[in-house]
Amino acid sequence: MAADRSLGRDVHFYDISSPDRALGGLMLTPSITERTFLFALGILIVSAHPYEVYLRGIDIPLRPTDEPLRPGKYDIKPDSPQGRIFITNELCITRILSQTVSGRDEAFRQRVRERDRKCVITGVANPDRLIALHDWSSYHAAHIFPLSGEEWFIRNNYSRWITNREGTRDTGINSCQNGLLMLSHIHEKFNNFSIAINPDDNYRIIAFRDDIFNVGGRVLNPVCRNPSNENSGRDELLQWHFRQAVLANMRGAGEPVFETDFPPGSDMVGEIRNGPDAIKRMEAELFARLGGLSLA
Repeated sequence: MAADRSLGRDVHFYDISSPDRALGGLMLTPSITERTFLFALGILIVSAHPYEVYLRGIDIPLRPTDEPLRPGKYDIKPDSPQGRIFITNELCITRILSQTVSGRDEAFRQRVRERDRKCVITGVANPDRLIALHDWSSYHAAHIFPLSGEEWFIRNNYSRWITNREGTRDTGINSCQNGLLMLSHIHEKFNNFSIAINPDDNYRIIAFRDDIFNVGGRVLNPVCRNPSNENSGRDELLQWHFRQAVLANMRGAGEPVFETDFPPGSDMVGEIRNGPDAIKRMEAELFARLGGLSLA
């Protein structure tokens, strides 16, 4: 069963002219500050006029501080009587098991491992003795932009952000600039947009759902973002991923969190067919099983 991101929300936000119809919301975690919330609203809201945000019942507008965001209902008020608030219709990609157009490139994994040597979210390093034995169990080379969205990557010319294609034979999606080394359980959270990195806020890691691994509020390890290293991850791709996390977690009811654990004998096809976005997910699952399988 797919998880519903709208359940457990502590914060909802509204157009002040429609105080009974929530435009979206989020689950509070310690990494969600007033600054983070206002930044996220800047991604979600489309308006021709400036606006201010008020915690309902308080007459002082919210300011971009590092104070924890308080739970409650927040009203968005344009500074003009003619001002109107809209929510962006920007596409949110569903990250699932899928195959890449060009095939997963072994060089991608190797270059990400060589550059990072640790989980860049938690800081947990793979010991040198295990690296010498080529033992990378529990570590994944994660794509920032998913392989499952490679057609979208091509269509929108996101390859323009890739400046180092050494060792790649494809669209650039398998450049190490599109990769980060993570522990496998952290990769899953990054993959479903439960956590994201905001390069516009000193590379802070934001947890959008219960932060069971206590990574929210940390800073992305510098080893993967050294500006003098041409192999470093690209800020543009991290910005794209952060925007996607905001859309997935905060817009409307949010995007579903898909189930990926199907025990032997379970009706995987039936569960997918009866779940959200069934057609899109079924196509991707079929392609994955007919071609190369990759977690992206």
